[in-house]
Amino acid sequence: MEAPAAPHNPAETELVVTSPEQMRELGRRLAKLLRAGDLVMLSGELGAGKTTLTRGLGEGLGVRGAVTSPTFVIARVHPSLGDGPPLVHVDAYRLSGGLDEMEDLDLDVSLPDSVIVVEWGEGKVEELTEDRLHLAVHRAVGDTTDEVRRVTLTGIGERWAGADLSVLTA
Repeated sequence: MEAPAAPHNPAETELVVTSPEQMRELGRRLAKLLRAGDLVMLSGELGAGKTTLTRGLGEGLGVRGAVTSPTFVIARVHPSLGDGPPLVHVDAYRLSGGLDEMEDLDLDVSLPDSVIVVEWGEGKVEELTEDRLHLAVHRAVGDTTDEVRRVTLTGIGERWAGADLSVLTA
């Protein structure tokens, strides 16, 4: 992973990921920064690597079960195998409404004790908390085998104010 010049805001950084394994490793590194109560929103085109990153998060958090796309079940809970928080993995792709439609998932109840990762969560889960980490994954679209991904991490709220996300580029 390469990092460009120093970020404008210490709670924002950009990186370049050149393979699925690097995306998974980014998830493992990110897991070290996360704690119970954290909301992580992932955005990006289909096939950008959101689930691959979440798989790495699950490995880094030490949770039970294979982390796979919850597209058809909407959400999966992966309990911790140790003393860390469980991972709640949500795929909001098929949900058209905002937080109202997601209330059945009881994410507000799970949030204080879990790390919640929501793929396709923009415009749907921001009301859960003022503090969240947004990862936007950009890839070349069209007929390409290009594995390069540009990942922008933005920390929002007091929890992430002053966080040095550039440690993820190491």
